[in-house]
Amino acid sequence: MSVSTQHAQELIDGAQQLGVILTEQQQKQLLQYLSLLIKWNKAYNLTAVRNPDEMVSRHLLDSLSVVQYVEQYGNDWLDVGSGGGMPGVPLAIIFPQRKFTLLDSNGKKTRFLTQVKLELKLDNLEVIHNRVEAFTPERAFSGIISRAFSSLEDFTNWTRHLGDANSYWL
Repeated sequence: MSVSTQHAQELIDGAQQLGVILTEQQQKQLLQYLSLLIKWNKAYNLTAVRNPDEMVSRHLLDSLSVVQYVEQYGNDWLDVGSGGGMPGVPLAIIFPQRKFTLLDSNGKKTRFLTQVKLELKLDNLEVIHNRVEAFTPERAFSGIISRAFSSLEDFTNWTRHLGDANSYWL
């Protein structure tokens, strides 16, 4: 099954309900990302959600549900345990002027994310293949975000060194 006009309409309507008005370019990129996710998921096991009909709400719209916070809290975001790219890829599409670093320890997943970056021409996206506890960037991130990575306690403990007193965790 591929991406359909039904998926496109569900994306547009769902984003509007979240207060996110998508440009034509953003719609196109989000649907192209969904297509890549469906295609690569067959071989790389990027997500347990295999039904494309569920992917719009469970992946794209869920990722867009934090747009208002990302908008408020800084320009340099780290997505920890990015896996198939949620929420980092959809957020990078919505905010092309902000930088998003996607961190994952699984080489297959970072190869997929690198392909997404190239195909969608997301110059504001950086993909890092590393474990969170071993990752030592030269800067503190303004925001650190994760989805289905670990418990909240582990997430904050393992990422504390990646932010500073002005950073936000979502």
